[in-house]
Amino acid sequence: MKLDAVIFDMDGTLFQTDRILELSLEDAFVRLREEGRWESATPIKKYREIMGVPLPEVWDTLLPHHSDEVRSRVNDHFLELLMFNIQRGKGALYPHVEELFTLLKERNIKLFIASNGLPPYLESIVNHYRLGRWLDAAYSIEHVDSLNKSDLVKMICDKYDIKRGAVVGDRLSDILAAKDNGLLSVGYSFDFSQEDELQQADAVIEDLLELNELIKDGKGSGRLLSK
Repeated sequence: MKLDAVIFDMDGTLFQTDRILELSLEDAFVRLREEGRWESATPIKKYREIMGVPLPEVWDTLLPHHSDEVRSRVNDHFLELLMFNIQRGKGALYPHVEELFTLLKERNIKLFIASNGLPPYLESIVNHYRLGRWLDAAYSIEHVDSLNKSDLVKMICDKYDIKRGAVVGDRLSDILAAKDNGLLSVGYSFDFSQEDELQQADAVIEDLLELNELIKDGKGSGRLLSK
């Protein structure tokens, strides 16, 4: 299964977002409580259910009765908190990210990020963990007007002339982005993944190193799903 490129999601696929998610979200809602704009518990469970969607959709869901001005302000504060916690070393990559990237680059496979995260957030992760040593490029959903993951992957494919590639991610938007662009869809079964969504992928892995074996000869421990 020779590939030209692999396009990775970031949150829940390469980066253990849960390590900074609750901490940052709680701090953001503490400020809302101090302002008298929130009374109940921080809606962490609801956020986990929608994890992976662009941040504007997050605040539409978590703050449905608040003004656009309040949502925008919370969004900015939350983004600052996320980046602050990344820089403090509160987050972490999933096991074997660096090892996998090294193996794939040795095979001359181009590596990209296609993330729903905003550019400053994505840049913070890439810089903190020095992922530029392996990545050809990292793109945020903000790089396409539609804020659609399929369109973002198409932009990457067009720009870098990718003909045979794979998209690796933990949510349905990643799987559909692969299928919409004629690429191999690889679901990552971990923190934020949903089994019903993973069933729509071409293959499912539970450890990132399984990806190297899967695309090397199709006989790795990752499970290819029958269609």
